[in-house]
Amino acid sequence: MSAGDQPEEAASVATVWPEAERAESLARGAALKWASGVFCRPEHLERLGHYRKRESQRTSSIHTRLKSMVQSYLEGVGWGLEQLREARFELREVSHGLKKAGLESGCNAGGVKTLEGLREVSVSHRQLLAAVSNLPRLYSVRGMVSETERLVESRRLLEAHARLMDLERWQDDILWQLHRAAGAAGSALSADDQELVATYFSGVRQLVDALAKELWAVVSSALALARQNPTPFVSAVRIVEREEALDRALLEEREGPAGPGRPLPPGRPRCWRARFFQVLEEAVSARFRSVSYLHARGPGLAGHLSALQHGYMADLTTVRHLLEHCVPPHYGLTGAYLRASHRCLQTHLLQVSAWDLESGEIFAVLNWVLHIYNGPDMMGDPELVTEMQKLELGPLISPEGLEQLQNKYVQSVRKSVSQWMHKALQVELQDWQRDQEPDTDHEGFYHTSLPTIITQMLEENARVARMIGEPLRDQTIQMGLHEMEKLLNRFREALVEFGKEHRRDPSNTRNKFYLHYLLASISNCIILKNSAESLQKQQSPRPVGRFSWTPPNPLAALDRAVRRACRLVMDQLLLDLQPFLPSLLTRSWLVQGDPTPKLCHVLERHMEMHGRVRPPCRQRLQEEAQWLTVVEYVRALMQKRLLCRSAEERKQLAQQMVQDDARLREVLQGLEGEGSVPEVNPLSLLPVLADFIRLKDPSMLTLEVSGLVAKYPDISEEHVSVLLDIRGDVSRDIRGAVLDLLEQSAPPLPVGYRPVFADILVPPSTMAFCLPSAKCV
Repeated sequence: MSAGDQPEEAASVATVWPEAERAESLARGAALKWASGVFCRPEHLERLGHYRKRESQRTSSIHTRLKSMVQSYLEGVGWGLEQLREARFELREVSHGLKKAGLESGCNAGGVKTLEGLREVSVSHRQLLAAVSNLPRLYSVRGMVSETERLVESRRLLEAHARLMDLERWQDDILWQLHRAAGAAGSALSADDQELVATYFSGVRQLVDALAKELWAVVSSALALARQNPTPFVSAVRIVEREEALDRALLEEREGPAGPGRPLPPGRPRCWRARFFQVLEEAVSARFRSVSYLHARGPGLAGHLSALQHGYMADLTTVRHLLEHCVPPHYGLTGAYLRASHRCLQTHLLQVSAWDLESGEIFAVLNWVLHIYNGPDMMGDPELVTEMQKLELGPLISPEGLEQLQNKYVQSVRKSVSQWMHKALQVELQDWQRDQEPDTDHEGFYHTSLPTIITQMLEENARVARMIGEPLRDQTIQMGLHEMEKLLNRFREALVEFGKEHRRDPSNTRNKFYLHYLLASISNCIILKNSAESLQKQQSPRPVGRFSWTPPNPLAALDRAVRRACRLVMDQLLLDLQPFLPSLLTRSWLVQGDPTPKLCHVLERHMEMHGRVRPPCRQRLQEEAQWLTVVEYVRALMQKRLLCRSAEERKQLAQQMVQDDARLREVLQGLEGEGSVPEVNPLSLLPVLADFIRLKDPSMLTLEVSGLVAKYPDISEEHVSVLLDIRGDVSRDIRGAVLDLLEQSAPPLPVGYRPVFADILVPPSTMAFCLPSAKCV
């Protein structure tokens, strides 16, 4: 090809393949870009020959690979064409052979038609031969049916079944012969022929039903009659095994190479072994239903469950020791009985659980399900444990049903507990109105019947629930603590109402022993607290997450009730002290010493009664009595009923206060003797105040006040001002210095400090208003 022809060839290629022109343009552009990058400097042109040689070698390599690939493609195409030629030749030969066979088949059609008559004669001959050969059997069918009926009625089951098998075999042979004859004739067995055979052998079908009825009657009564005569049961099992073997043989014959066209005899397969176990389960269910349901509800439920247990175990013993030896080992009769009985028990207990049961009935069901059934007297028998593990029967009641039953038990017990607590509280309220002191225990402490009833009831419920299991015990304890908390809230409200009633008419003879029953109530709360703590300790350490209510807090309710009762006791003490308080710290008191002995007598009587309260509330009452006495004494001092006019009066006042302090300490020394003295003893305040009043040098009052503030930081300027007024010798400058000191110090109250002066109000001052530039008058 000349150089002049190349543009024409390129143009023709571009016309046919537009992509080729674009590819060539891109290639030229890439080559130009590469060359401009490589030969950007003149000295690089020296390597032009090297690059030309390398690119020539690369181009030659590419051409070689392209030629090799194209050559392999061409060889494949050639081989494919050769295969197509051979296939075309073979198809032509097959087509000729088919045409030749069709022509020969058409020539032989006339000969086939001549054989149809001979075929009909042959079929008729075979039918007649079969009829002649079956005539003896057909004539003897009715007699054998009658004989078999007689054998069934007399319960000679094995002989009856042998005759029945012969009759069924004859029926099957006749049907098969008719079926074969119809198949040879090119048609199926007609419905008329089938109906004819079925009518003639109708007695056989009735025999099967009668034999099955007697057979299942024997199986269903096996549990009751096994000890007397197990022979009928053995015969029934042998018949079941014969039928099972016959079913298996017929099915295997039909599945064989010569059997697919042969139909199964009518009523096959019978599957009498499966029916055997079904009848056995129905018999077990009937045995369970035979247990009397007349007294199943109410108190008779426990007896009903006990009857179930004895009947169940008696039947199980019969199955294990008698019936198990009458059946083949693969029957696993004991396991079948256990499964059937387990299902019956599940159904029955589900019905029982749906009844409206009381707590005692629910306990009987739970105890029977969780302990008796799984105990050594029933399924926990060592001889049955292995069998039960193999069967994996599961629980009699599902976990959800068990939880519902336990919740129902807790709710039933809660209802009973709530009613008893309400009755106990009503009795307690009636006891408060009695015209006699509360009872005392062997230690001399007051008490009533309330805590004994509550404690015994809750402990007994927890003990009974523990017999079922720890979860139920925890639920019962939680419920009991909730009910106790509600009772204590009502108890506290009753105490408040009791106090209001007494305040309305303190002289009412019905409330003659008001204080005694308040003290008995406090002792009762201590007993209930010990009971609540004991119940809480009995609970499992793991949290009980199934409860929908919040955790009970009876101890907090107890504390509130105790505090309310103590407050009422202190109110009564104050009421008894009230007649003598106006005469305290007056001129007559200063001269004669009255009414301190009377106050001490009232305190002594109260302290003696406080000794009838159980610790630690006894110490709490005595401590409260100290605080109340000291506060009321200081309140009387703050009334400024006595203002000193000389140093002698200040000395006399201080001495009388010290004497009162000694008398009060003597009465209230029981608290100190028991080692429960508080960190700040209120009785120590009276000597401090006496020293403040007795101080001879008024200039030392600033130092004395700073010590007083350090011990009692809740003392205010008003309280100190009253003390200064009582002294009667404090100048204005000293008063200002003392009050300034108080204003500057004002320390915060320490943690745990109980204020003494906070509840003591100071009466308004009667001094004339003073201007800064004028003197007080």
